Amino acid sequence: MSKTYIPKGYKSALDLYQTQEAICMIHEVFEKKLGDALNLIRVSAPLFVEPQTGLNDDLNGVERAVTFDIKETGTTAAVVHSLAKWKRMALYTYGFPVGKGIYTDMNAIRRDEDMDNLHSVYVDQWDWERVITREQRNVDFLKDTVNKIVGAVCETEDELNKIFPLFRTHKRDVSFITSQELEDMYPDKTPKERENEYLREHKTAFIMQIGKKLRSGKIHDGRAPDYDDWELNGDIMFFNDVLDCAFEVSSMGIRVDAKSLDKQLTEAGADDRRNMKFHKMLLDGTLPLTIGGGIGQSRLSMLLLEKAHIGEVQSSVWDEETRRICEESGVKLL
Repeated sequence: MSKTYIPKGYKSALDLYQTQEAICMIHEVFEKKLGDALNLIRVSAPLFVEPQTGLNDDLNGVERAVTFDIKETGTTAAVVHSLAKWKRMALYTYGFPVGKGIYTDMNAIRRDEDMDNLHSVYVDQWDWERVITREQRNVDFLKDTVNKIVGAVCETEDELNKIFPLFRTHKRDVSFITSQELEDMYPDKTPKERENEYLREHKTAFIMQIGKKLRSGKIHDGRAPDYDDWELNGDIMFFNDVLDCAFEVSSMGIRVDAKSLDKQLTEAGADDRRNMKFHKMLLDGTLPLTIGGGIGQSRLSMLLLEKAHIGEVQSSVWDEETRRICEESGVKLL
């Protein structure tokens, strides 16, 4: 069921042609800014993987991957949910040294995604991953990386506003807070309500430690147990003035090492994954230590161009109710 909401009086600042120009500019500028900030190079990436490798992102563990059979191999392939695990394997296979990394255009199908202003069954993001040392597996390094990414976003926004001087700018200073601290601040609110309250005040924030159980016995949000270290991860969020809510642009973190993977697999009831190739290579220390994440391409365009619906910046399939609401509000879906 559609949860689309168009704010009263909303009107896009750009027409369809200008929107395409601006999206193109955002992609070109941000990729360069991100690559320079984190020392990344662009690589090609798969649209689908073999399920038995364990390389697909399991998201919250309940989403169904889109699968299909391949005539020549007689095997089944699954369209990726994200490239969280594939990237780490790629850094190992390509022999990347410490301090260098990769980014790629990731396109995914999430057939079970709920549709609303921010979510589509089509996902496009910049997936990135970088090799680090064991000494860099700490909160200070995580925060420094977050600041660099937010800096790349704001620098892209500055370049955009030289051509389209119609948009407000976003706060560069990041407020860091853990999911437990948020629960302590707003114990009677849901996780999304906590984010909205905090971002309304702080504008730009990094919500840390996603996936681990809070003192209430609940989690702030779901996160697969086999890529992020739940103690060293988080979400980059901005306050979206158009929709009056917290707006996630990136999920990222320092990745699990053998110790944290062992712990998180057991906590998540996912010990069966230990026999998969990817997980074996993590547990025996074969794969490099890394930090990585995904940055939503349509999400970033939506934020910087002050769009009310993600369908204004990406082509996808929408239910009739979403199309009706947008048409009645004068919102043009691509």
